[in-house]
Amino acid sequence: MMPENGDLMAQSAAFPANIDLYLHVRVLIGIILGLSVTRLVSGIAALVAHPGRYRIWPVHLGWVAWALVNVVTFWWWEFRLSLIPHWTFGLYFFVCVYASMYYFLSVLLFPQDLEEYSGYQDYFLSRRRWFFGFAALTEALDVVDSLIKGEDHLRSLGLEYLLANAAFILVCGVAATTRNLRFHMLFAFGAAIYEISFFARYYATLN
Repeated sequence: MMPENGDLMAQSAAFPANIDLYLHVRVLIGIILGLSVTRLVSGIAALVAHPGRYRIWPVHLGWVAWALVNVVTFWWWEFRLSLIPHWTFGLYFFVCVYASMYYFLSVLLFPQDLEEYSGYQDYFLSRRRWFFGFAALTEALDVVDSLIKGEDHLRSLGLEYLLANAAFILVCGVAATTRNLRFHMLFAFGAAIYEISFFARYYATLN
């Protein structure tokens, strides 16, 4: 049975309206992520321009790499939100909060000054509870974000995705309580390498 003309018009109008609304939401998300990238890149540039100003710590650079990869890939795969058929304020608010987590992480990695600290190692270890708390929360929100894109999308990521997120959150809990330098070194570079590997395997294309 063919739909009536009125039904056809309603169906044809629904998708463009959804796209327009998504593009409206995307502007704010882009601003938040743009601020995050700016903070991280300007922080890296400052390290290059003034290498002797503050003592550099490889673990800190590892988390900078992890955060930068996450911000860039977040913007890449959030395009899938355009497929959501019905937007609500709650969904809009959630996406904005999720994007804002990366800005918080970026600010924690590169504060305005380190006058109270001897270098990035001293600063990072003193603020590790805040950083790993936000990092764990970001990973938890990522699971919700994946579910929002549809159960099929969540299942396509496999059991590895859920186990890796759960493991990351648990290790963040340990990292927030310990000052063991070897542990922090392994966690930082392991997290950055895994993030790059996961993106290459699952999000190289949006098809």
